[in-house]
Amino acid sequence: MEKISGGSPPPPPPPSVPANMNPELVEVPRHPERSAIPKYSMISRRGVGTSGRHISLLTNHFKVSVNVPDAVFYQYNVSITSEDNRAVESKGIGRKLIDRLYQTYSSEFAGKRFAYDGEKSLYTVGPLPQNKSEFTVVLEESFAKHESGSPGGGESPPAAVKRSKRSYRSKTFKVETSYAAKIPLKSIALALKGIEIDNSTQDALRVLDIILRQQAANRGCLLVRQSFFHDDSRNFNDVGGGVTGVKGFHSSFRTTQGGLSLNMDVSTTMILTPGPVIDFLIVNQNVREPRYVDWVKARRMLKNLRVKTKHNNMEFKIIGLSEKPCNQQYFPMKLKNRDGANVEAQIVEVTVYDYFTKHCGIQLGYSAYLPCLDVGKPKRPNYLPLELCSLISLQRYKKALSSMQRASLVEKSRQKPQERIKTVTEAMRSYCYDEDPVLSSCGISIEKQMTQVDGRILETPKLKVGNSEDCIPRNGRWNFNNKTLLNPTSISKWAIVNFSARCDISHVSRELINCGRRKGINIERPHTLIEEDQQSRRGSPLARVERMFELIREKLPGPPEFILCVLAERKNSDIYGPWKKTSLSDFGIVTQCISPTKINDQYLTNVLLKINSKLGGINSLLAIEHSSHIPLIMDTPTMILGMDVSHGSPGRSDMPSVAAVVGSRCWPLISRYRASVRTQSPKVEMIDALYKPLANGNDDGIIRELLVDFFQTSKGHKPKQIIVFRDGVSESQFNQVLNIELEQIIKAYQHLGEVDIPKFTVIVAQKNHHTKLFQAGGGTENVPPGTVVDTKIVHPRNYDFYMCAHAGMIGTSRPAHYHVLLDEIGFSPDELLNLVHSLSYVYQRSTTAVSIVAPICYAHLAAAQIGQFMKFEDFSETSSGQRSMTSVGSTPVPELPRLHENVEGSMFFC
Repeated sequence: MEKISGGSPPPPPPPSVPANMNPELVEVPRHPERSAIPKYSMISRRGVGTSGRHISLLTNHFKVSVNVPDAVFYQYNVSITSEDNRAVESKGIGRKLIDRLYQTYSSEFAGKRFAYDGEKSLYTVGPLPQNKSEFTVVLEESFAKHESGSPGGGESPPAAVKRSKRSYRSKTFKVETSYAAKIPLKSIALALKGIEIDNSTQDALRVLDIILRQQAANRGCLLVRQSFFHDDSRNFNDVGGGVTGVKGFHSSFRTTQGGLSLNMDVSTTMILTPGPVIDFLIVNQNVREPRYVDWVKARRMLKNLRVKTKHNNMEFKIIGLSEKPCNQQYFPMKLKNRDGANVEAQIVEVTVYDYFTKHCGIQLGYSAYLPCLDVGKPKRPNYLPLELCSLISLQRYKKALSSMQRASLVEKSRQKPQERIKTVTEAMRSYCYDEDPVLSSCGISIEKQMTQVDGRILETPKLKVGNSEDCIPRNGRWNFNNKTLLNPTSISKWAIVNFSARCDISHVSRELINCGRRKGINIERPHTLIEEDQQSRRGSPLARVERMFELIREKLPGPPEFILCVLAERKNSDIYGPWKKTSLSDFGIVTQCISPTKINDQYLTNVLLKINSKLGGINSLLAIEHSSHIPLIMDTPTMILGMDVSHGSPGRSDMPSVAAVVGSRCWPLISRYRASVRTQSPKVEMIDALYKPLANGNDDGIIRELLVDFFQTSKGHKPKQIIVFRDGVSESQFNQVLNIELEQIIKAYQHLGEVDIPKFTVIVAQKNHHTKLFQAGGGTENVPPGTVVDTKIVHPRNYDFYMCAHAGMIGTSRPAHYHVLLDEIGFSPDELLNLVHSLSYVYQRSTTAVSIVAPICYAHLAAAQIGQFMKFEDFSETSSGQRSMTSVGSTPVPELPRLHENVEGSMFFC
């Protein structure tokens, strides 16, 4: 075997080489003469593509004109303190105070209007008269005047026997403003010409976006980054569990080749369904009556939510629940005599129920026997009966949605292209953005019609299937009707296990064998069919899986090649995580989980595509890949990496993030991949385990694993070119990808004894953006698959493009936004676009083009599947019972169990 080295031989291996390791592939100390790792910067656009059929498109960008280009934004720091000199952090109070500040002192500001970010910065067009100023601002707050003490002595008591009078109390605040910086609007004009000066362009765009947010806040909207949502029930869609999807709009300014534009799009966020608190709890916990509510869960769910009382129409924040039911929860109440004077030292204990029924004249029903809401302060509770309280609207729900809720949300929020065009253009007309006084003062006007843009439809790649037959996808789709797989595997020793009581696994077995033979896969009869016994079903998920593997060992003479696992739930099964961990990590057996509702040829074919890929077969290849004619890749050993990081569910800040990288193998193929996965600190996006030097001088990082595999499966060739596809990073992190992650990849390459650094092409793919493409001329369908746009709405200097590789069958297609950060390989625009397009057709587990390149899809699948290991408590128990941990910084992160050597090179993630 040829050494994985450059022109000169590497230094000799360390004296102690493990017996099971090839000494030619052992890491070596860093070469003293090795060249330093270069620092990279983002490249500029090298031209535009010309291939493909032209198509006229509309996009949801609205042209912005700047009529006072020399305008300058002045930024002022804002400090707000209360009467007792405590800093005020609340955004709601901040906006009210700044509004009152302007109303009270507008003459001192020379009539200049503010753009306030709700926190600590305020912007004006041109300077204020004073660089530093201090103001006293008075806010009046209403509350209910009452005659007897509130339940628990809280500060905002309920109504008394007599009709309450609305009283006002004033609070005084000190607001200080101090000059911070100038932000010239002309920096945007320079950026449009391709000239970037520090961060001034982004600063100017941020001020414009803040103005839009302030407008939305003044209309009483819920703000979520650059999206805003109205309290309008016509925009609400109930998705179950007390959660509602609310439709709103995203709006942000962007610099493009065609000039400054406003990107406007429909957006959706999740809120708690407004209405009576008890109704919410019943739906949220899926119980029939209030008496079945789990109050421990209810306390966690309700904490910090805001409610409005129906007896006096006041708002409160929930801090907890009472320990006892309403009719047993006592609080001390001061008695007053008829003259209104306090009876000396007379304090009586009354229940919350008696207080409201006898002292307030409010008849309570079911809530008499339920806990009260505590809306007071930690040491001064204030109790309110549940039936008097309703959740106010537009309170965000930040937890992860269930699969049922997600499906409901998708179903109810999707819009056809023409409907979305109408919604967005009507919103642009009704919001009158350019009438805003701050925008007007810098001469900004916005067109009300969508921007027209030229696109191209790339030629559909031709595929090769069984018997070297050609397969030409139509509208981004193909099938295996009357066709066989290109390289089918055979399955002789396998088993079926059944965790679902309602599935006939003997029928599944027969149909799978028959379908497999039609597709070219020779499947013998399963060695055994194992049904889970009734008693095992009552155990924990981990116990059920362990019992099933005991049965497998008992009934099979040795490890099977493959296990088909039937689960009761199609998604979010408790069995899935323990099953995958046990089969992939402990036993090294490839498995396929199914939960069939209807067994037909299409369903079974889709299952067989996954099984064949996992067992080393190939379903189809690109025709140019089959004949080794991929430009710039066919002649030079080239490795393709797909990189992604999967984060824990919203609200689970303790769950480690999972970083996954897939690397191509068997060069010159670009359809076969292997995955390497590691955990890292929660919510960290940059991958920190690409290069992971150990104390003994070895490298335990992701890239070493993939490089060695490439070498072993590519006839001893080492990659001279590496194409990196990175998912999930924002524009502010592009330089980190180039100078942190790319540096780690180079270090891992050098650690294997290499002197010559490969050529790199680095591409970031984004799906989480708001640019949409529509057919011009009133077409009702989505844009055709293969549609690409690399002019007008793209960045004025950087190398980016939009591509819709897939066929959008429902809703409105979202194109992938690709950013080429680096291209040392030297692709022409057409070569790069065609490579990216082709990589959307090599996704082995489906017969459709995917919306983003397959390596990124695979990395996402690998991270998600291995991440399931962490969803049951014993995922990282070692034989001694100690949890395996690694430290990243000061935070210990649980380590994932490694995959068994029998499956680590497989496409287990398919």
